Amino acid sequence: MRPYWTALLTQWRAALVLLAFSLAEGLPAFCSGRLVELAVQEGFAAGRPVRGVAWLAVFGLVALFGAAGTRMVWRRLGDLVEPVRDTLVTWVVRGVLRDPAPHRNRPDASAVARLTQHVEVVRDATGGLLVQARGLVVTTGAALIGLFTMAGALAWLVAAPLVVALALFGGLLPTLARRQLAVTLADEATAATAGTVLLGLRDVIACGGETVAARDLHRVVRGQVTAGMRMARASALRTGVVALGGFVPLVLVLTVAPGMVASGRLAAGAALGSVVYLTTSLQPAVQGLAATSASVVLRLLVALRRIAEAAPVPTATGDEGEGEPAGETVATRGLTFGWGEHAEPIVRGLDLELTAGQRLAVVGPSGIGKSTLAALLTGQLRPLAGQVLIGGVSVEQVRKESLHRLIALVPQETYLFAGSVRENLALFAPDADDEDLLGAIRAVHAQDVVERLGGLDAPLGTVSAGEAQLLSLARVYAGPARVVILDEATASLDAAAEARAEQAFATRGGVLIVIAHRLSSALRANRVLVMDGPDTLLGHHDELLARSPRYAALMAAWTSPVAAPESAPP
Repeated sequence: MRPYWTALLTQWRAALVLLAFSLAEGLPAFCSGRLVELAVQEGFAAGRPVRGVAWLAVFGLVALFGAAGTRMVWRRLGDLVEPVRDTLVTWVVRGVLRDPAPHRNRPDASAVARLTQHVEVVRDATGGLLVQARGLVVTTGAALIGLFTMAGALAWLVAAPLVVALALFGGLLPTLARRQLAVTLADEATAATAGTVLLGLRDVIACGGETVAARDLHRVVRGQVTAGMRMARASALRTGVVALGGFVPLVLVLTVAPGMVASGRLAAGAALGSVVYLTTSLQPAVQGLAATSASVVLRLLVALRRIAEAAPVPTATGDEGEGEPAGETVATRGLTFGWGEHAEPIVRGLDLELTAGQRLAVVGPSGIGKSTLAALLTGQLRPLAGQVLIGGVSVEQVRKESLHRLIALVPQETYLFAGSVRENLALFAPDADDEDLLGAIRAVHAQDVVERLGGLDAPLGTVSAGEAQLLSLARVYAGPARVVILDEATASLDAAAEARAEQAFATRGGVLIVIAHRLSSALRANRVLVMDGPDTLLGHHDELLARSPRYAALMAAWTSPVAAPESAPP
């Protein structure tokens, strides 16, 4: 709830504007009963129908003014609601990016659901709640004030049950929220259990587990029914609250007012105006509150709860974000990582040190964990043991601004955005001049691409996968990063273009790490890291040919694909 309330409170200016238009919207509620009283007392009851019609015409003009206020409320509602949505989107994305066990190599469907379904529920529910709650406060308050100024004795008969109803409603709301959450969780449990059973139905039948599967399904369905019945009972109590707050005041007024009119303590116009206040303002407001509790408030509370459970607010710890690297060295000490405490490690006890000017090629079969190593080196993943040092400082302790400035990871999937060629190339170097950008373009041999697009100031048009990778390489080359990791970033380029791009970064200085798409990258590197399951070998090309059967087999497959199966180790 903290980011939610923070987002609301920071938009206090928009809230004040909304309040001003809300007061305009509430003017008809304040004037309705009084104007009807005047129309009756000074007009129709006094034998002056023209004056009575005139007062009703004034009522119509006031209603038009209130309608204009309502229109402005709806127009300005987005100024308050949309920042809440943006805050929650940022919250969810940040939580997903900092997930210690992220989804890799497949979409994170739960994160997509939180960004779409739950966030949109919060957005819509916030708007609905502002409309209903604001209407309740403004409309009910205006009607009560008008009623007290016109018929104080009747006003107390209205205010007392209304206050009791609101108090009961406030006490009932937590119970409604808990039971709505229980219904949601029961629905999710039923869907999960039914999906598991249906997907594995063949295995269930094969092992004779029909009875167990049926028992599990009956259990979750029974839980779903129980949760629904408890929610229905709570909703029935809500209906009683609506009756107390909305209809009891009307019954009391209709019961007491005739006697007061007959005794002369209350004018007939005032009695009719009191009924107008109740039927046109108070009753609709209370009924709207009851409807909101079922369809808006509960959905809002449940959606916020589900977002918080799945994407907790990231908090900074005391041991991160404070260090400043001394140089551009990259080192690992006993680096170990696996996808789970009991999973086979992808990297085990890796010791590595790279200094400025060195080029490392990382090779291994597909799916062995090369991209995972890149994520460890850049701090996107936390190791199970050991550490990664950047400039002598643990990557987890480096200030985020310094880490982003020092290291650039170029993935195979290129990200280009709508805008000019210049804006795309200057993303990491916003102060770069034309000569800097053109120098980066020439370095990676992307001149033909930029010329075809129309130059630096031309809009970025349609580009091929290889052209996109060249622009991405030029963007990183123009930036400040001194440690560059190419994670198959040249996969869509031919061998010659790949060699030119790697050579450009090698002569640029700093540390270059190439997760090889082609094994020719290993021939150009100072050192080669062979990933072979949990075992890794580090050395030079000739050395690894003799020491590593896996490396020798990969090289044989690359140089002579037909002979590869025979030369591969058992």
